[in-house]
Amino acid sequence: MADVNPVVGLDLSPEELQRYARHIVLPDVGLEGQRRLKAARVLVVGAGGLGSPVALYLAAAGVGTLGLVDFDDVDASNLQRQVLYGEWDIGRSKLDAAEERLQSANPHVRIEKHPVKLTSANALEILGSYDVIVDGTDNFPTRYLVNDACVLLGKPCVYGSIYRFEGQVSVFDADKGPCYRCLFREPPPPGLVPSCAEGGVLGVLPGVIGSLQALEAIKLITGAGEPLVGRLLLFDALKLRWRELNLRRNPDCPVCGDAPSITELIDYDVFCGVSPADDGVGAPAERDGEITPAELKRRLDRGEAITLLDVREPFEWLIANLGEYGARMIPMHEIPRRTGELDPSSEIVVYCQSGVRSADVQRFLQSAGFRRVRNLTGGILRWQHDVDPTIRRY
Repeated sequence: MADVNPVVGLDLSPEELQRYARHIVLPDVGLEGQRRLKAARVLVVGAGGLGSPVALYLAAAGVGTLGLVDFDDVDASNLQRQVLYGEWDIGRSKLDAAEERLQSANPHVRIEKHPVKLTSANALEILGSYDVIVDGTDNFPTRYLVNDACVLLGKPCVYGSIYRFEGQVSVFDADKGPCYRCLFREPPPPGLVPSCAEGGVLGVLPGVIGSLQALEAIKLITGAGEPLVGRLLLFDALKLRWRELNLRRNPDCPVCGDAPSITELIDYDVFCGVSPADDGVGAPAERDGEITPAELKRRLDRGEAITLLDVREPFEWLIANLGEYGARMIPMHEIPRRTGELDPSSEIVVYCQSGVRSADVQRFLQSAGFRRVRNLTGGILRWQHDVDPTIRRY
């Protein structure tokens, strides 16, 4: 891989020499490596579960300029794993809270904030001024966007992904490949892979994977060791087992292959089969077979007979529910054996947290002969956003 940061002439102050003493005595880092870190510009896309340990460790390591891309606010449900934030940060901009925390960890680091959603319109401009890109995102459209932008710009991308008890790490070399598309040529069908909000994630897992991403970024900058180029590291937290897969550049890859067909950024929502967000929750607009929270509320207020079916787990019902509107709970995994409890002739609106599980239940009920089943668009999260802000988010 080409030198991502050839500028090594920066001097270190006496305070920095003392701060980074444990780095400087390392033969593979030394004074030159620490200067490289000070001269480096690293962009972390996403200041959430992965971005938190990445940013903390890169700041502590002395990366001179640390860019952060995020447009979200701190929520109570973040605190279980997003170690950049505390109870006092709830409701604040993540980037403002992150800047404060990182500057307290290392005042020698410059923080550049990008409080925007990364899109095809701004990605090249934002990523273009950084040496290394660290992907801490949690959705497929942005992962493909970051990958393609890195290839087009010739930037290395440190990839990380987490779900439940498992994580992945790799480094995608924009010059030689492989890239993310070589590993995942096409995204999974929408709804097939639940989000962390739907499927959950062990709180310490982002710390493990994010720390490895920070490690790979430091290796790229200093030239120490062997980066994870052409290798995918898989981690199973429950079995405490590591596996490594060798990756090869795909010569037919549409972005890094021999004859690339993607030479500019595309519409990644369309590519991944995801409708663009129409509100802060990120839920799509109402489609056939769906009903928005606002429309459902209007119909309930008119006294229309609608069966509300909550297919979440009991603990989720205890956090937030629509019981005041007569909702009943049958967890998703119990639906096949409890369909006899539902009236096929009644109109049923199924809901979950964000609309993924309920869409699966809707399809199952329709295949079982229920003809008047609709899915609540965006689930109870969008109900909280559009209808009742007093409902607790999680």
